[in-house]
Amino acid sequence: MPRLLGRGMSMSDQLARHARASGGEVAFVSGSVRMTYRGIDERVSRLANALRERGVRPGDRVALFALNSLEVFETYFAVARLGAVSVPLNFRLAAAEIGYVLADCGATAAVVHGPLAETMRKALEAAGSSAECLVFGGEMDGAADYERSLREAAPEFGEIDLDEHQPAVIMYTSGTTGRPKGAALTHHNLMMHACTDLVTRGSSPRLRVSMGATPLFHTSGLGTALTTLLVGGRTVLMPSGQFDPVAVLDLFERERVSTCFLVPTQWQAVCGVPGIRDRDLSALREIGWGAAPATTTLLRKMIETFPRADVTTVYGQTECGGILTLLRGEDAVRKIGSVGTPILNVELRVVDDLMNDVPPGEIGECVYRSPMVIREYWNKPAETAEAFAGGWFHSGDLVRQDEEGYFYVVDRKKDMIISGGENIYCAEVEDVLAAHPKIAEVAVIGVPDEKWGERTVAVIIPRTPSEPPSAAELAEWCTDRLARYKRPRGIAIVSALPRNASGKVLKTRLRADCTAAALEIKPA
Repeated sequence: MPRLLGRGMSMSDQLARHARASGGEVAFVSGSVRMTYRGIDERVSRLANALRERGVRPGDRVALFALNSLEVFETYFAVARLGAVSVPLNFRLAAAEIGYVLADCGATAAVVHGPLAETMRKALEAAGSSAECLVFGGEMDGAADYERSLREAAPEFGEIDLDEHQPAVIMYTSGTTGRPKGAALTHHNLMMHACTDLVTRGSSPRLRVSMGATPLFHTSGLGTALTTLLVGGRTVLMPSGQFDPVAVLDLFERERVSTCFLVPTQWQAVCGVPGIRDRDLSALREIGWGAAPATTTLLRKMIETFPRADVTTVYGQTECGGILTLLRGEDAVRKIGSVGTPILNVELRVVDDLMNDVPPGEIGECVYRSPMVIREYWNKPAETAEAFAGGWFHSGDLVRQDEEGYFYVVDRKKDMIISGGENIYCAEVEDVLAAHPKIAEVAVIGVPDEKWGERTVAVIIPRTPSEPPSAAELAEWCTDRLARYKRPRGIAIVSALPRNASGKVLKTRLRADCTAAALEIKPA
């Protein structure tokens, strides 16, 4: 049912609250642009009006295809203010992949960043979509100009009845079937996540100035900014693209950043910047890492380099709004390899296939429940029912718990590779490669990689043994079918794939063979 006025708030309402209470405070910093709460709130109302003038109504889906920018946040808040649903798109995806998402969610409108306009044009064509588009930072045939549309729209937007248990954001996650699923996070989910994050992390000063270095189509990028917004803080955006550790330190100093999340390879680069000990980094109170393992050596280096900051890591999923567990600074080295303990508002179990709890030390699937868990997978009732089987949400991750209650992720029940912090699902890559005319069978696995954590290797049985596909042929085949980060970085040609008694490919054996160099891997 719609909310009664005076009860419940969306994150867009939180923005408006701060605009009224302390509108002159800076809310977002992006490059040389400093946007106050009052300034961004007016732009959000103008954008909401512009979208409504183009037919967007409550419940409609609005796609967001952009690099990290202020316009991303403006769109999130404007769509929420309308009672519509944001659908952020991974800017690394190929046009065909974007087209599938547009068709699946039924997007009626889209906000597009100029550098991505050509990909969006192809995606709309692939989806047969006539979505109304607003473009910023460039041009796109048939699209309206974003800034001009804001200037022409009214600066005020009235209250609407909004059911806080309706979707606010649909974030697409890759699926083991080869097709992504839309995780529908409600307004209530997002608000609960922001409140829980705030309480779990202990104090508002450490969230006063957060730096967003992760892509804003991820829950990690959006989630930290929403928590900072809740306390009226300031979010500093890092541009998408090449990571520059010196630029990161410059921002730490200039903006007095108090919290930042980076992947281990990025922290390694930051800690290695010459003269870092001479920098004024006293404002930092929390430095988070995740998405890939960190060595004890790196953790000690981080602690030594940032002595006033708490070193933390988290484990989570899009389906729970981002975070399930937290490993606090004092345990970073003592519990190396652990992802910590459940945060507030999360109950987590380790179970066998019959939903029985397993003893500490034994491996089982991580299942959980929380008011932050998604309402559903968009338009996928069977997958939703399967995910919630037994009344708990099934993560698909294999974990163990030690005697002190700390959790360790052992493997992924869902067949997934993590490369450079990005999730790559083998079934999706296999689906594309299997259609190649020179491939009879293929199994995709992840093997260790010093730089990326893991890299993707395709183990192939060619249709004609004397004519296996070349790396160049596969690269060309994948160009318009897979995002660059999903494409195989290695190829192994074999005559047979190891299988168990039921015919399932034994990927554990393939990974072991690759690690032991029993399989010859050629660069792709």
